[in-house]
Amino acid sequence: EVDSGKSDKLLRALRASDRVKASVKEKSDDELLDHYQLAQGQSLTNLGVLCLGRQNHRAQLTTAPVIQFIKYDEHGQKVNKLVWDDHTQSPMELIESVWLEVPDFRERYELPDGLYRQNEPAFDEIVVRELLVNALVHRPHTQRGDIFLNLHPDRLEVVNPGPLPLGVTPQNVLHTTVRRNEHLARLFHDLKLMEREGSGFDKIFEVLLSQGRPAPELIETHDRVQVTVSRRILKPEVIDFIAKADQTYQLTQRERIALGLLAQHDALTARELATTLELPSVEALQPWLKRLLDWHLVQSAGRTQATRYFVDPGLLRSLKFAGETTLKRIEPHRLAALVLEDLQRYPESAISDIHKRVGGEIHTKQVKRALEELIERGAVRFEGNYRWRRYWAVA
Repeated sequence: EVDSGKSDKLLRALRASDRVKASVKEKSDDELLDHYQLAQGQSLTNLGVLCLGRQNHRAQLTTAPVIQFIKYDEHGQKVNKLVWDDHTQSPMELIESVWLEVPDFRERYELPDGLYRQNEPAFDEIVVRELLVNALVHRPHTQRGDIFLNLHPDRLEVVNPGPLPLGVTPQNVLHTTVRRNEHLARLFHDLKLMEREGSGFDKIFEVLLSQGRPAPELIETHDRVQVTVSRRILKPEVIDFIAKADQTYQLTQRERIALGLLAQHDALTARELATTLELPSVEALQPWLKRLLDWHLVQSAGRTQATRYFVDPGLLRSLKFAGETTLKRIEPHRLAALVLEDLQRYPESAISDIHKRVGGEIHTKQVKRALEELIERGAVRFEGNYRWRRYWAVA
């Protein structure tokens, strides 16, 4: 009944995952399958058949997912179709197959003059995988129907059968988590296929907005849910802006989402921003905006609900942030990466020169510690002692 290849692969992945407690990893194979509700005694559960069963048993399950990818041209005519309907793969393997087998997901954009990213994917891997995971975990198993990926020249639509789970609406999906398939969600989480805390929608928002694309659009009808993500990059300059702001200030996910939204619009009122972020009131904007306003990344004008928030267009172009001296707060691993990059450009450097180039406001001791760590890792070597000591990056 069990496909031993699938079972061995899954057990190996769970034992290798840092999300699984040591006490769980110590369980025997049978106990581990029981723990994840994949088996009860000698028999596989429906979830077990889905993930570990043989093809013929999986095909008998009404809950076994089928995924269809359909590509349309600009006239709405079908030009390509791929179907995963032979039930040879577990849900985990399906996600991998869809990502690897759709050639359009390999396409990339060349962006002119990008400081951080000159080469953007047409569809980001994180977004596509997150949409597939969501479709599988939130599928109503009382309702049959295939998952559709409809690719149009300007957008990708992911259509899932059935309505949203009870309590979730298109207006609160950013902040509400209800999973129809709790055991599958736990398995996906422990295999690092999804984050358990959110719906995954916050991650999709964050990635799309930081790439200068519009936020995802969610539509619910009585028998299906459709998520649409845009292929088009509305504002390429947002990519560098968010990347540099994040590098300088180590933004939180909420700050990246809020900054990405504001950078794409001329201005948004407090009410518009709260509505877009699905917040109950304008007062709830505080944790999203407070630090961005303190750092002058975001400007405001007006009062209360009529307050307008915007990103200065000059700042968006110049990327000259007022608070760049915040390098004082730089994390050790980021500083080590900067030091290594500096030595790759300027071999045979003294610590004083490295310090000057990387950032004079950083304490010398921090630069020294970063160098010691890089030497320990074998990434940097040195010759000489005291003031004559010089450093090289190890090729």
